[in-house]
Amino acid sequence: MVDLLEKIGLGKLNNALIYGVVIALVLAILSRGLALDYGWWAFLFRWLHVLSGVMWIGILWYFNFVQIPTMPQIPNELKPAVSKHIAPAALFWFRWAALSTVITGLILAHMNGYLFDALMLNKLAPGKNLAIGIGMWLGLIMAYNVWMIIWPNQQKALGLVDATAEEKAAAAKVAMLTSRFNTMFSVPMLYFMVAAQNIY
Repeated sequence: MVDLLEKIGLGKLNNALIYGVVIALVLAILSRGLALDYGWWAFLFRWLHVLSGVMWIGILWYFNFVQIPTMPQIPNELKPAVSKHIAPAALFWFRWAALSTVITGLILAHMNGYLFDALMLNKLAPGKNLAIGIGMWLGLIMAYNVWMIIWPNQQKALGLVDATAEEKAAAAKVAMLTSRFNTMFSVPMLYFMVAAQNIY
């Protein structure tokens, strides 16, 4: 089995992603046909929104449940492997997944006709639109934090931009606390996103 997986190129992440998309498309066509109507396009953006969100929140939780608590236990001579290689790569996918989640979510809300009511938290359109609006605002705040607070401070903390030792330490604390804030917000954000699809 391992030989077969190597032979088809699953040692490379790009191949795994390409195969995953191809399998999804083939199974979608087999199960539904080629009806690429408006409903399918709206679904496509929902799927892309969920994929992006899984990447974003998955990495957020990796930072908060794995990397941050484990760093104090890593010997000092091994810490540069994380701060110079793993963390910058994770932060790349983290911030772009956040942006992709927001963009696909806004497109999806527009396509389904609830963008304005949801963003305005319109009480005249209670239920689903209000719930999704709460989830959207929590997500927008979190995305702002990623791009405007976490990423600039992580650049300093990781030495990607010039900073003194004191500035690095202060930036690391701000980035960590903002990441914890986003972890806190991710719980109600996910509740309202899922509630909008299942409770209302």
